[in-house]
Amino acid sequence: MGMTRRAFACMPAAAALTHGLVGVTRYVRFRRGNLTAYGILDGETVRELRGAPFQAAEPTGVSFRLGEVKLLCPCEPRKILAVALNYKSHLGDRKPPAQPELFWKPVSALQNPEDPILIPTDAHNVHYEGELVLVIGRRVRNATAEQAREAVFGVTCGNDVSERDWQKNDIQWWRAKGADTFAPMGPVIASGLDYGRLRLRTRLNGKVVQEQSTADLLFDGPAIVRFASRYVTLEPGDVIFTGTPGTTQAVKPGDVVEVEIEGIGVLRNPVKAG
Repeated sequence: MGMTRRAFACMPAAAALTHGLVGVTRYVRFRRGNLTAYGILDGETVRELRGAPFQAAEPTGVSFRLGEVKLLCPCEPRKILAVALNYKSHLGDRKPPAQPELFWKPVSALQNPEDPILIPTDAHNVHYEGELVLVIGRRVRNATAEQAREAVFGVTCGNDVSERDWQKNDIQWWRAKGADTFAPMGPVIASGLDYGRLRLRTRLNGKVVQEQSTADLLFDGPAIVRFASRYVTLEPGDVIFTGTPGTTQAVKPGDVVEVEIEGIGVLRNPVKAG
């Protein structure tokens, strides 16, 4: 039986990362010396894989202790899509959208777990946005509801970092949402996890600043994938940020942001001046 939400919330970050849930496989991407590879996280052990997990990769037989490796973004997407306004608690007085409102983040915005979110020198209002991220496992176009559900390989934690002044005043969100390091992601891809009802928490310097269940998404994972695939072919390894709940606030150099999602683990990133 899986652990309760209360028990998960009380666990330290390292224990939350390595704790296993029945039927859930945790995939990581890691670096050790000159080696960069995917692996399966089993307790405190990382079992190296030959190739990406979306390609039915086989274990190489080589294992490392978790403390011996540097965890990276858990996949290498060709595309990053993100959904705006997908929790009622984030809408304020705005009308709920009639369909998933998608935008792009460039792959150059990706950042590894534990590595810094860098605030550009002329940015003055950079906010965190803790989110559940879908990881696509198979090529899909014009998906049915069932195909969309099957296309989701797993889920991870994400932080859709956003510069609010640029978001408000620029015509496009290319820098407000896409500046370098504005898409931290990780630490693992949890495959086999029922991601429709998970507790999401964001902490700023240890204080909980966002908390909601993914059951409250206006458009759930399969609905987002189905809609997106009408117009964009989704490929294995592509990711979709599903939206952030509640309100957000600005961060500054010296802060630490943690996004914790039940069953996945903790994505932790310090904030530094760019």
